Amino acid sequence: MTESRKYDEIELRVRYGETDQMGVVYHGNYAQYFEVGRVEWLRKFGVSYKQMEESGIMLPVISLSVKFKKSARYDDLIKVKTQLVKIPSATIEFDYEIVNEKNELLATGNTSLVFIDINRNRPTRCPQYLLDKLQN
Repeated sequence: MTESRKYDEIELRVRYGETDQMGVVYHGNYAQYFEVGRVEWLRKFGVSYKQMEESGIMLPVISLSVKFKKSARYDDLIKVKTQLVKIPSATIEFDYEIVNEKNELLATGNTSLVFIDINRNRPTRCPQYLLDKLQN
């Protein structure tokens, strides 16, 4: 797997509803930013959550951590940088960085998710079609 295939970056504009009375992004919204980064990372490989669910796989978060460095504010244009930590097995792990327009680091984070067989409601291995796409 090449470095460029493990990494993706998207831009988002902080919306008013994501902030508190001081115009600062509410801390719980960072998990949503990570989710958008993850979803777009998968989409880059031609895989969507919807397709995975239709094929019998769920991908719930089992671990989430965030370290806050600086506040994101209303109307900031932020970049969510998403990086795959390693080739997935029964779990898949991502690291994140969120930076502002000045490239100042606002937050870092990590999530782990587990592949679940919907029919058995049990962990399963990463689907082969995703592993194949990661190897190309």
